[in-house]
Amino acid sequence: MKVAIVGSGYVGLVSGACFADFGHTVVCIDKDTAKIDALTRGEIPIYEPGLDQLVAENVAAKRLSFTTDLAEATRQAEAVFIAVGTPSRRGDGFADLSYVYAAAEEIAASIEGFTVIVTKSTVPVGTGSEVDGIIRRTRPDADFAVVSNPEFLREGAAIEDFKRPDRVVVGTEDDRAIEVMRELYRPLYINETPILFTNRTTSELIKYAANAFLATKITFINEMADLCEQVGADVQQVARGIGLDRRIGPKFLHAGPGYGGSCFPKDTLALVRTAQSAGVPTKIVEAVVEINDRRKRQMAERIIAAAGGSVSGKTIAVLGLTFKPDTDDMREAPSLSIVPALLEAGAKIRAFDPAGMEEARPLLPAVTFCEGPYDTMDGAEVSVLVTEWDEFRALDFARVKELMRTPVFVDLRNVYRPEKIREHGFSYFSIGRA
Repeated sequence: MKVAIVGSGYVGLVSGACFADFGHTVVCIDKDTAKIDALTRGEIPIYEPGLDQLVAENVAAKRLSFTTDLAEATRQAEAVFIAVGTPSRRGDGFADLSYVYAAAEEIAASIEGFTVIVTKSTVPVGTGSEVDGIIRRTRPDADFAVVSNPEFLREGAAIEDFKRPDRVVVGTEDDRAIEVMRELYRPLYINETPILFTNRTTSELIKYAANAFLATKITFINEMADLCEQVGADVQQVARGIGLDRRIGPKFLHAGPGYGGSCFPKDTLALVRTAQSAGVPTKIVEAVVEINDRRKRQMAERIIAAAGGSVSGKTIAVLGLTFKPDTDDMREAPSLSIVPALLEAGAKIRAFDPAGMEEARPLLPAVTFCEGPYDTMDGAEVSVLVTEWDEFRALDFARVKELMRTPVFVDLRNVYRPEKIREHGFSYFSIGRA
C-alpha cells in the first residue's frame, strides 16, 4: 500500500520505518527542510535503538522516502497518517491541537480518490470528529474516512512495540477504512496480535486511559515506597509481592523519582482537562498528576538531606539526565526538577548522560557536562543516580570512593543492593528501602 505520514518526529518516523519494513511504500513528510535533508542523508534526529539501521535498509529498498511536499505525497496515498505533535497548551493543560487541525486542512486540499486519514497523534476525545469536519468543510467532494489509531510506543523499545505490540486499536465504523487498516497491519496477524476495532471516540479514550493507568501504578508504588521508609519495609519486595498477582502484574511497579517523558505528564493532564470539561472529574488521575509533580521536587530534598542538610558549595555528581534510559528525551525528566533545585541551594553540578547531553545543555546551562560516569564523580561530595542506564549498573565502587571527596551515593532507581555499597564504606541512600 502507499502510505503518507505527516510529521517526521518520533512517532511518525518510527511508524513510517516499520510500515515500510512491512512492505508498504511510505513517504514521511515534514515542514522542516533541514530535518528532511538530514533524513535523506541517513541522519536520524532522535536516539532510538535500531532505528538508524531500519531507516537505512528501507530507504535502500526504495520503500521509504522523505519530503516536504505534502500535496504530492498525500495525493498518491491510500492512507495518510497525522503524526504531528500535540503538546500541552500553556496555561490550561489541554492538548494543543493546532498542528493536527492544520495538517487536516492541508491533507484535505490534496487527496484524490478514497483515502483513509488516520490520527496517530495522541489526541483528546472528539478530535477525530473535528478532523472529519475540517476535511468536509475544506473539500465537500472528498471521498475519505477519518480513523483513530493511537500509538503505544515506549521510547527505547519503539520498534519492538510497533512490530510485536500487545494490541492494535483502530477507531472507525467505516467498512472500507476497516479493510485498509487490516491490510496495513496484515503482517501482525501472523503473530496473532489482537486488533481491536471500535468507534473513534472509544479509540481516542483508550490511549489516554492506558497512560493514566500506568502513571497511576508508578505513583502508587512511589507512595508505598514512602510508607516503607517509615515502617521499615522494602518497597522492592512489596512490589514483587503484589506484582506476582496476575490481576496486578509486575510492570510499572518500580519506585523512583517520578514519571516523565513525552506521554505520561502530557496525557494525564489532558485527560484531567477533558474529564473536567465533560463534567466528570477524574479525582484519581488529578491526584496522580499532583503527587508526581511534588515527588520530583522532593528528590532534591532527599539529596540535600543525604549531603548532611546542605549542599551549598558542594559538588554533586548526577548520573543520567533523560527521563528513562535508551532515549535522548529530556521532556519532563525528573532531572529538570532535581538539578535546578540543587543549583538554587548552592550546589555545583557535574553530570553525564550517555545520549541526552545535547538535549540537556540548553535546558541546564549552569551544569558542567562530563565525559563519563567516573569523570563526573571525580571530586564530588555526593553522587546521584537519576537515570538507570546500563553503564551505571556495575560501577567500580572502590574506584568511585577514591575519586569522590566524601563517599555518599544516592540511588534514586534502586539499582544497587544497599549492603554491597555500604561494604565499600559509602553512605548509601535509596528509595523505599532501609
